[in-house]
Amino acid sequence: MKFSTTVLALFAASIATSEAFAPAPTFGVRSFVAPSAFELDAKKSISDLSDEELKGKKVLIRCDLNVPLDGKTITDDTRIRSSVPTIEYLKSKGAIVSVCSHLGRPKDGPEDKFSLAPCATRLGELLGADVKLAPDCIGEDVAAMINSAKEGDVILLENTRFYKEEEKNEPGFVEKLAAPFDLYVNDAFGTAHRAHASTEGVTKFLQPSVGGFLLAKELEYLDGAVTGGKKPMAAIVGGSKVSSKITVLNTLLDKCDKIVIGGGMVFTFLKAKGYEVGTSLVEEDFIETAKEVMTKAEKLDKTILLPSDIIVADKFDKDAEIQVVASDAIPAGWMGLDNGPDSTAEQKEFLSDCKTIIMNGPMGVFEFEKFAAGTFGIVNILADLSSKGDTITIIGGGDSVAATELSGRAGDMSHISTGGGASLELLEGKVLPGVAALNDA
Repeated sequence: MKFSTTVLALFAASIATSEAFAPAPTFGVRSFVAPSAFELDAKKSISDLSDEELKGKKVLIRCDLNVPLDGKTITDDTRIRSSVPTIEYLKSKGAIVSVCSHLGRPKDGPEDKFSLAPCATRLGELLGADVKLAPDCIGEDVAAMINSAKEGDVILLENTRFYKEEEKNEPGFVEKLAAPFDLYVNDAFGTAHRAHASTEGVTKFLQPSVGGFLLAKELEYLDGAVTGGKKPMAAIVGGSKVSSKITVLNTLLDKCDKIVIGGGMVFTFLKAKGYEVGTSLVEEDFIETAKEVMTKAEKLDKTILLPSDIIVADKFDKDAEIQVVASDAIPAGWMGLDNGPDSTAEQKEFLSDCKTIIMNGPMGVFEFEKFAAGTFGIVNILADLSSKGDTITIIGGGDSVAATELSGRAGDMSHISTGGGASLELLEGKVLPGVAALNDA
């Protein structure tokens, strides 16, 4: 079996920023290469493995448990919940399951604030079973703990990034990490774009190495939308900088019929059109790039929708004075921090006939209430279209996901991606090392 709708059926059955607009001194094509034939269709998943290949076997599964914490309290457990179906499946097959993940960015070895202990507790609650936290991710004590475990047990290894060798994919560390195990499952889409020890290196020592249900689901939606999404197709590209989104913007422009541009990057495009933008965030070095994108769209007979009105503020602050102005009439000394209401209404009409919509990036500084309406407005547009059943809506990118969750409409979307950078790179058409390293089907 390949990563396919069959895998997604198994997946279903197993389940019963303010910085985006911060003022700065400056704010300001590659051709599309479809990864689907290599990544989506040609890699083994856990559903390819027989019961005999799983029962009693020591399985190392890479999950993405990099959740936000307030002290020791998990503030959003989405990534943990998304990991449960694959872990449940392995448990049900009698495997001895050891989960590994990173959390945060430790600098010099173990730090208590980056311990995975809160994740072990929450994972245990979701599984309805005890999840023991190992004292480390490598070493004799960890090996002894795994060797004494019973079929169906779940162990969470401590933070892999307590070792700098993890991100360096250092062979000696990789071998130690893989040593206690019989096979490997990658279910961490959020880190699949990194060639780290726990995402790519261990595949050299553990066979078989296969994908989990979450990884398959992410690839099916994100890769499937870009390479074969139902038309008309639209992309919503937001965030602060043209420089960070230019590759994905060009890729999506090749594949989509319509593009909505929002967020701080709007002002580089408005400046490219000759408008004054006050103190709004602009990448001067990318004004010509913005012009090239608009010219490309015209040549391809594609439509780019920019905001017609802007909510501007006298300073970057949640309590700033605000006013709504036309996008070609931003006053000196004021900065744009969100779409205006007319823009949201135009976006609703613009997207009304679309059958596939991909959102990557917010429309404004949604973390501040005064500048959240544009982002929540477009989230509601997508959720309403998706609820009618005719439109596939895909939310990819950390800020987009956070805004969708905050809006309360996440459940109405077709797919919420767990990967920020991985989502972006897949939409750009890049090969993800963590997927490429898995066994061919």
